This record gives sequence, C-alpha cells and structure tokens, in this order.
Amino acid sequence: MSEAFRRRHRGDAPVLDVRHLSKRFGNQLVLDDVGLEVLPGEVHGLLGQNGSGKSTLIKILAGFHDPEPGAELVMYGEAARLPMPAGGARALGIAFVHQHLALIPSLTVVENLRLNDLATQNRVAINWRREAEKARATFARFDLAIDPRARIQDLPQVERALVAIVRAFEEVKDATAGGRGLLILDEPTPFLPKAGVEQLFLLVKSIAADGAGVIFVSHDIDEIREITDRATILRDGKLAGTVVSKDVDHDGFIELIVGRKVSLFQSAKPDLTARPVAARVASLSGPMVEDVGFAVHEGEIVGLTGLIGSGADRVPSLLYAAQRARAGTFSVGGTTLDLATILPEHAMAAGIAFLPADRLGAAGVGSLSITDNISLPVLSDFMGAFGLSWPRLTERARSLGRDYEVRPNRPELNLSALSGGNAQKVLLAKWLQTEPTLLMLDEPTQGVDVGARQTLFAALNGAASKGTAILVASTDAEQLAQICHRVLVFAGGRIVDILSGDAVTKDRITEACLKSTTLTALHPREEAA
Repeated sequence: MSEAFRRRHRGDAPVLDVRHLSKRFGNQLVLDDVGLEVLPGEVHGLLGQNGSGKSTLIKILAGFHDPEPGAELVMYGEAARLPMPAGGARALGIAFVHQHLALIPSLTVVENLRLNDLATQNRVAINWRREAEKARATFARFDLAIDPRARIQDLPQVERALVAIVRAFEEVKDATAGGRGLLILDEPTPFLPKAGVEQLFLLVKSIAADGAGVIFVSHDIDEIREITDRATILRDGKLAGTVVSKDVDHDGFIELIVGRKVSLFQSAKPDLTARPVAARVASLSGPMVEDVGFAVHEGEIVGLTGLIGSGADRVPSLLYAAQRARAGTFSVGGTTLDLATILPEHAMAAGIAFLPADRLGAAGVGSLSITDNISLPVLSDFMGAFGLSWPRLTERARSLGRDYEVRPNRPELNLSALSGGNAQKVLLAKWLQTEPTLLMLDEPTQGVDVGARQTLFAALNGAASKGTAILVASTDAEQLAQICHRVLVFAGGRIVDILSGDAVTKDRITEACLKSTTLTALHPREEAA
C-alpha cells in the first residue's frame, strides 16, 4: 500500500472487513477463503472475470446467499451476523445500486427516493411537498440539479443512475446515523456517456468524502484506475490480490484478472469500401432516428456510436423490426425490405441476425437450456421423421460450446446459470452458426470481462473474414476501436461523422462523440460509402 494511502486511513477501523468467505454450489467451490477490507472514505474496486465470484460475494453481503461456516463479517470493528438475516444489510448501513438501478420508471424522483420507507413504515399521510423539498436539499448537497417531481422515465440515463446512488447513500445515512456505512455500486456506468461518467464519479467521491466506504464493481480497468483508491481482484473464486489502484497499470490489472499476460485483440483497419455491398440502408426514419442512410460491405465491421440519446442504438432494432420504423428501405443479399412494414421473420429470411443488449430477455431465454437457446434458429436442420433429434441438438450445442470456450460447457444448464460473458458466447454462437449475410449487435460486451471479450472479438473477426458484414452499436469506444473498420457517429438521430482506418481509435471516437452535437448531419449520399 502506498504511504499516502496508509497515512490517510491510519487508525481507522475498516467499514467492512470480510474474512474466510467461502461458498459452495453443489460440488463447485465458487468462493474459496476470500477476504475483503474497505476503509472509511475509500472507493474500493472489485474486479474479476465473469464467474470469478464477484456477484456471489455481493449476494452474500445482501443476504441472498449463505456463506459456508467459518466466514466472518466485521463492520467498524464490531462483529456482524452471518448469514445475513432479512433486512440485516440495511440495518448495518449496507446499500446496493445494481446495474438496472431498481427504480420504478412511472413514479417520480421523490417517490422513488422514499420507496423503501413507504414499504416499511406505517404512515397514514405523506406531505409530498415537504418530501420534495427534502429531496431538493439532498440533491443540492451534491451539486445536482434534478427535479424531484420529474418522472424517472423522463430523465436521461445519467440522472437515473445519480438518483439511485443518492437514494442508496441516504439509506446508509438513515441506518447508521451520520453516513457511516457501505455503498456497493455494481457496474453503474456502462450505459452512460463520458460526461455522465464524470458526473457520477464526482458524486461517488463526494459520498466517500463523507466517511462512507464504497465498493465499485466494474469491468472497465480505466474506470477502476481513475475512481478507486485500492482494488481487490478475484480469480476463479480466490483472492488474486489487493492493490493500490494508481500503482498498477492497465496491463498489470489484466494480468491480475486473467492470471497471465493477455494480448488484446486488435483487428487490421483495411479500407473495405471497394468490396461488394452486403447491406444498404436508405432513408431510415423512426424513434430517435431521422433519414439515415449507409452501406456495409462484405467482411466489414462497422460501429454505430454517439452520446446517450443520439439514436445510434436504435438502428439495429429498427432494421430488424424489433421496433417499428416510419420509413426507409433495407437491401440485403439482393432482397429489398420496406422498413415500415417488415417483420423480424422477413429480416431473418433475408440473412439478417440480431443480438440485442438484453441478454436474458430479448436476446436469449434465461429459463431455457443452453441447447434450447443455441438451437432456436436451426431447429429445422435437426428435424427427422420422428421429430427433433435431441442427441444431435445437444452434441451441436456442446461442440459450439467448445469452439466458443463456454464455461462450464454443459448444454443442459439454463442460460441464466452462466456468467454474463459465457451467456454472450452462447448467444453469439447461436447466430454465427447460421452464417448470416449481416450480423447486428447492440452492446455485445456489456458486463463481459476482459478475457471473454477477446474470445468474442476473435469470433466476430473470424466471421468477417468469411464475408459476413457486421454492425456493432456501442457506447464503448475502446471496444469499437479494437474491432471496427469504420465507425459512424450519431447525434440527433443522424450520422454526423465517419471515422475509418487510422482514425478508428478510442480517443478519436470519444472526441467525435463529444463534438457530435456541434456537427452537421452528413448527406445520405455521403453516408452510403
């Protein structure tokens, strides 16, 4: 530990001190004698590959799972009960903000702030004017200009995240009389633009300055190095180390997470626009998108990006008819589709595959097995005189699991039993086995660890080398820089910039997104190249 960090906290009892934490599911030991210490005023990172045990550790602190006998939990020097009883985490001053925020969109900000109180207190009448003033004062303390009477569904994504974090911190303060406690943020930033991330970081630092401890869970190493004081890394359920964040570089974190040096995938950036056009979009208009046109060439990987609300993320769902477009045409493999009238089955018949961001909702079925999920697009290939051949289906799923490094490679498991990265490997294999003319993906590495990302990137690059055209909608500039030949930058529902070749870098993509609102939309004929 660095001298500066040690001096800052000398003599302080840890907010959280977890010792000898283990957890077994059946014969599998998913946490093995793990320890974690978080100090007052510290932002502490928690990293690891999907399946490393991070989620299990957090669920034990939340009382969702019971640890194995012998585990100890100490809060501010005082022993606390494990297994965690119902309501025990809140009573100890432990609050959680999960990736999906747990806000009710149809309710106002102040109603969401007071939701837990309403559920646990017997109050006959509520003075909502006074509650709104209290909420306004709370936001002012953190320099936030959020309207307490606004509905959550009307707020931008960054303000929703800030509301969830403020609510959690207020719960910590109420439970511990003054802000002593622990705030656990589980992947809070993936859908936020850079400016939103910076605003969230200011809030997190302000909360830590009040004396609370913060656990910050993320797959983004740059974020961990920027926001955290120290970081604990889990690998295969064991403690791989705890480090002072600023003392470890990007590659050092990757080696700690994976257990070996990893060469990050980087595709070549040749100009593929002279190749035959695989798909062409003309005059696409719909929710948050207006008069968009572009082409994707055989073997080309094209990124779609922009700030939150730019419309880039809407394009794949409109092209697949997951959302209804007002107008536009979509030409793929000699077939021209009217985007105002097509259905998803028409898109599939034209050789289009779509992998949405909602992994266990729109993209896959969590309650079905890996075999069921991976086989859905190709069931007709396994139909015989006596119905489906389940042995062949299972063997196909197992074979694809080996090819895509799915762990554990057990086709009978439900998709929901896999970590995020492994579930994404299954869903990517599901579509790539169909050899589509065009594959579209929305945030394909959301919640996927650095090791699994390289497997996914290699699979996409392999499909492109065989001629598949690929569209990737993402706010992750680093991901786009690793795999894309071109990147289309959106603002206000239109394409405002195109990056290609050596310009496809993380910094240039980020800069283009930040400048996007001041740029003029490109004419559709310019976009079509």
